[in-house]
Amino acid sequence: MEIETIKSKRLNEEVLSVELNNGLKVFYMPKRNYVKKYAIFSTNYGSIDNTFVPIEDKDEMTVPEGIAHFLEHKLFEEPDVSIFDEFAKLGSYVNAFTSNNQTAYLFSCVDEFEKNLELLVKFVQNPYFTDENVEKEKGIIEQEIRMYNDAPDWKVYSNCLSAMYVNHPVKIDIAGTVESIKNINKELLYKCYNTFYNPSNMLLFMIGDIDFEKALAVIEKLQENIEKSEKKISRANVQEPESINKELIEENLSVSMPLFYLGFKDFDVGYDGEKLVHKEICTNILLEILYGNSSDFYQELYEEGLIDSSFGFQYSGYKNYGYAILAGESKNPKEVHKRILENAEKVMKKGISESDFERNKRKLMGYHITDLNSIDNIATSYINYFYKNFSMLNYLDILESITINDLEERCKRFLNKKNCCLSIVNPK
Repeated sequence: MEIETIKSKRLNEEVLSVELNNGLKVFYMPKRNYVKKYAIFSTNYGSIDNTFVPIEDKDEMTVPEGIAHFLEHKLFEEPDVSIFDEFAKLGSYVNAFTSNNQTAYLFSCVDEFEKNLELLVKFVQNPYFTDENVEKEKGIIEQEIRMYNDAPDWKVYSNCLSAMYVNHPVKIDIAGTVESIKNINKELLYKCYNTFYNPSNMLLFMIGDIDFEKALAVIEKLQENIEKSEKKISRANVQEPESINKELIEENLSVSMPLFYLGFKDFDVGYDGEKLVHKEICTNILLEILYGNSSDFYQELYEEGLIDSSFGFQYSGYKNYGYAILAGESKNPKEVHKRILENAEKVMKKGISESDFERNKRKLMGYHITDLNSIDNIATSYINYFYKNFSMLNYLDILESITINDLEERCKRFLNKKNCCLSIVNPK
């Protein structure tokens, strides 16, 4: 078993990596003299993976929406002990999350890193599902779903995804629906677990002032009886049209001011690695130039009272889907929508200025370097980029390679009316 070292001279950082015999990938970023230590154990399995061929079967099946999130909840269940209490005894913080593309379990601690690590790996790799505890969990998650459905911020976001996407499961709530979770049972949970929680589909990232050899010995001991799956996971290839689902979705809820989410659906998909990250960075710089709080657009609309300090944007890009969202509160969301599109057209005609380009490129570089001060951000970012077939240590190299021409091409292809939709939550 060979330990590889990936170094970044410009960041003065390195990552040690090793792949165990069963396919589990282990990464460690040393942070000497840091008090806090952190580990995250992740599987390349999220809420969009509802149609697949189970590892022990030959035929494709579709499982209920929300099952990945349900599975995350149930892995904390042990027959005799509380996982949360066990971490608390060690003075540690434990948590988990399910996203569209992954499920992750994590802890942070100051002392007893190896004991925390052993506890993390053990509970994630020892599922305990019974008819009784599955039924009990349905009630808990149903309450969670109903709570989100009543939250205007969540509703305006989920409606925006529904307006963008026709078939892609990214439009489905990560927790599923009240109806879908009723169809989850322990057999389906084990089927999903056995398919996606095989070590060859997982990775473990550690960061802090840690004895890597001791940590690796703990992991190896716990992995020695788990065999590598030789069968590659077969996931559904969703056919999504190059069009939006709806131009506008409006809903009335208890808000004092209308909320809006304006979405741009990305049709430029189908690849990962450096090309995907290049597109992501281009989009983030472009959005900052056009709509950031130092842009002419922002200042004009702010002074007119059309937007306030809640206005912001984000881009999310993966191999088979991507979208940008601009969101906030406004007395006239439809006017904001119109002005956002007009601003993109205006910039395309005029061109992006060199000074705006350089300033916002440096700003993004600053954000990235600042994020490297947080071990939590480093860990989650490293895993996110790894699943995109990219090393986070090369991020600044891609950023530096971007040109004004790249941004103008991206603007022309992405920020236009044909792939734009609007979600509004109005006051009742």
